[in-house]
Amino acid sequence: MTTVEAFDPGFGPLVDTTVRVAAWNIWARYAAWERRGPIIEAALRAAAPDVALLVEVWEEPGGRSQAMELATALGDYEHVYASNLTFPDGTRAGNAILSRWPIIRSEVRTLPRDAPNGARDDEGEERLCLFAELDGPRGPLQTFCAHLSWREDHGAIRQEQARAIAEFARDMRPRAFPAILGGDLNAAPDTDEIRMLTGRAATPVPGIWFRDAWEHGGEGPGFTWSNANPWAATSLDVDRRIDYLLVGHPKLGGVGHVVNAELMGDEPVDGVYPSDHFGLVSDLRY
Repeated sequence: MTTVEAFDPGFGPLVDTTVRVAAWNIWARYAAWERRGPIIEAALRAAAPDVALLVEVWEEPGGRSQAMELATALGDYEHVYASNLTFPDGTRAGNAILSRWPIIRSEVRTLPRDAPNGARDDEGEERLCLFAELDGPRGPLQTFCAHLSWREDHGAIRQEQARAIAEFARDMRPRAFPAILGGDLNAAPDTDEIRMLTGRAATPVPGIWFRDAWEHGGEGPGFTWSNANPWAATSLDVDRRIDYLLVGHPKLGGVGHVVNAELMGDEPVDGVYPSDHFGLVSDLRY
């Protein structure tokens, strides 16, 4: 009988603690937003993430802020916010990162809206990637929240946006925990822009690539844009997975390894869905 010794691929003993991260497009002040607000809040409290990466978050000119209200509802979380769209009444929408732990630093970068093939995103809103570094109890965490161009013919533009995000992640190094990227990337897993970020196509920046949390820890198709949701069904589109939690390759101790991934906000309350998108929540070794 041959004895096979355990093989250590370089991670060493795996840590058994986790960080819970959520990502969700919460649809700003579109349809029935006042009815949807409490449902969004309840879904986030039920998921109990340590970090939430949110897009289409509203903010009023007078200072009322959905990011602030949700941060308070989660238990006096810290938050950062960057707007990319202003509505006619002056209300803005944008990206937000909510954190259970102190935010050490933050930065926002505007993503390209043009591509070398001449394509241009002229839909009237900037596309942003918001960064926050968090002072977690077991070391700093670097998080990125992004919202990419939405039209199906914007693939070339999204590829330039993926390149800019990879460069942003490179510029924020070093880090002991893999970078976390979440948000509405408006592209299916088999598109070139997602393949660039996950290493299935040529990576824009050597050494910067991510694991797809749903692929590694979810069950089923994981559609975040689903005709089961009446808000999404009005688009006459097919069911798709276009929202993501991505995390870099695990480091020492297996930190960053995806333990599980689930949908959130995928059930109606009194017949009302909280958003036109379903959200995601994942536990990562930390």
